[in-house]
Amino acid sequence: MINILKLFIRAALWLFCAEINTKNKYLLNTKGPLLIIANHPNSFLDAIIIGTRYNRTIHFLARGDVFTKKLHRFLLSLLNMIPVYRLREGKEFLHLNEYAFVESARLLKNKEAVLIFIEGTCLNTNALQPFKKGTARILQACHTENLFPQIHLAGIAYNNFKGIGKRVNLCIEPFSQTTAILSPKDRVNFNNAVFEKLSALILPTAHTPTIRKNALYYLNFPFYNLVYRFVDKKTKGTVFFDSVLFSVLFFLYPIYLLFIIVLLQFISIPQPIIFGTLALLFLLRNQTMSIS
Repeated sequence: MINILKLFIRAALWLFCAEINTKNKYLLNTKGPLLIIANHPNSFLDAIIIGTRYNRTIHFLARGDVFTKKLHRFLLSLLNMIPVYRLREGKEFLHLNEYAFVESARLLKNKEAVLIFIEGTCLNTNALQPFKKGTARILQACHTENLFPQIHLAGIAYNNFKGIGKRVNLCIEPFSQTTAILSPKDRVNFNNAVFEKLSALILPTAHTPTIRKNALYYLNFPFYNLVYRFVDKKTKGTVFFDSVLFSVLFFLYPIYLLFIIVLLQFISIPQPIIFGTLALLFLLRNQTMSIS
C-alpha cells in the first residue's frame, strides 16, 4: 500500500513543484540500516519529498502533537510515522520520547531506514536551526549494541514556502560516524560535526516561482484559488501552509478533474477529445510552471 501511495505522491509532487533537483541520486538506492538526518524548513512537505525520493520504505519521526487524537495516530502510524514530543507539547508527554528513540533503534537493527529532522522544530526558513539531542540518542542506542548504521545528511531548500511552482534542491551526502557515541560529550561533538556538513548542503535557489497563464492555468485556477484561500485562512500564523495545501490538493484535485470530465461529457464532447486534451495539457505542464 505504501509503495502504491508513493507513486501517487510522486505524481502529485510533479504537479505541485516546478522542479525537484536531487544531488547524489545513487544514494537513493542504499540498502541496509540507514539513518537520514535532514533540516526541517517546510513542515510535513519535507518528509514527503525526501521520503518519496528514496527507493525503499522510510520511517519518519514527526512532531507528537499531531498524534494526540486516536484516529490521527492510527492513520499516521500507517504512514510509518513515529511521534516525538517537545516541551511545548507538555511535560506529561516527554516520557514517551523514550519510545521514539527505542523504536528508531529497533528499526535500524532490522535494517530499516529512519528519517529524523535534527533541528527538532520547523521554521519557514532555509537557515539551519540549533540541533536537539534526539538524533545522537538514537545513534547512542545503536552504538551500545555495536550497530553502526549508515548515515545520510539531507539538506533541503526551497525558493518559496507558499504555493505551487516552487523549486526544491535536495542534496544528499553520506556521513561517517565510526566512533561510538556513548556520552553527552560525544553527542555534542556529533551534533557539531553534522551542523558543519549539513549547512553546506542547504542550497536555496534565487529563482522565483512563475506561473504562466495558459490553458492549464485557466483550467485549474478556479479550484486552486478556492483551496489556496481556504488553506491560507486555516493555517495563518503557522508553518503548515504548504503541507496542508499539498494534502488538500492531493485528495480533492482528482475529484475536481472528474467534475470537469463529467461536465464536458454532459455537453456532448467525445471522450477521446476530453482525455486527449487533458493529457496534452499535463504533458505541457512545464509551459505553465517556469523553471528557468
